[in-house]
Amino acid sequence: MTDLPPPGTGHHSPVQLYLDLLKRCVTNVIYQDPPISPPWAPQVPFGLEARVEGLDCPSQAHTMVGFARLDNLRELTERVLRDGVPGDFLEAGVGRGGAMIFVRGVLKAYGVTDRRVWLADSFQGFPEPPAEVRYQLRDVYPELAGEADEGRRQAAEAMKALFLRGGSADDVRENFRRYDLLDEQVNLLPGWLADTLPTAAVQQLAILRVDNDLYDSTYLTLEHLYPRVSPGGYVVVDDYHFLDECRQAVHDYLKASGTPEPDLTTIDQCGVYWRKEI
Repeated sequence: MTDLPPPGTGHHSPVQLYLDLLKRCVTNVIYQDPPISPPWAPQVPFGLEARVEGLDCPSQAHTMVGFARLDNLRELTERVLRDGVPGDFLEAGVGRGGAMIFVRGVLKAYGVTDRRVWLADSFQGFPEPPAEVRYQLRDVYPELAGEADEGRRQAAEAMKALFLRGGSADDVRENFRRYDLLDEQVNLLPGWLADTLPTAAVQQLAILRVDNDLYDSTYLTLEHLYPRVSPGGYVVVDDYHFLDECRQAVHDYLKASGTPEPDLTTIDQCGVYWRKEI
């Protein structure tokens, strides 16, 4: 159990000021990089509202999740520290690493040295989905609906290549280093989740953050890691409200595992979280 200041106090304390600045840095609302535009659309300038709400795809920022989901991640991290919920922090599907950079910053701000952050990702893009997976790019980008399959595939690959710029394992480590947050408490799990998660040296999790986008990856993450979430710990699903396949994978896993439907709390227009029953 870690002694923390009560919620809502110390708004001008060094910890509060540091974490607020860190949030602004990982989202890059300071230097305001333009978002990546789809290949079929003209380049658009930086928009503060879209970045704060996590609705654009940054060209340089280290995360695209926006303020509300980062604030939620901080709040949940502080809760598990305050309540003494055992375990580490793991994100599956890490992008450029910004969300876990923020969590590592929270731990450092409070002097926590006995917990790790884990980042599980292929660090080489998305796996080729099997034919039965129902995720379709046109469901997210209707502009592609009239294109031929090959054109749609090429457009998708172009967007993924742009978004994953800076997303290799070495680049994610470098991003941590730039914030002076790369140390022995930061652990990367590179490789396809089906290969890495079953044998990952993760004993207990206080927070599991799922940001895989695809059905199979979301299901695999829950299948292998939800049993390791400590009672009283939290599960955050980033794209629950945004991607039907992500939402379906959550409920399919809960049903298949015999887990009662949890009381979901909406974070923003994309994400939800729930607390694992004690």
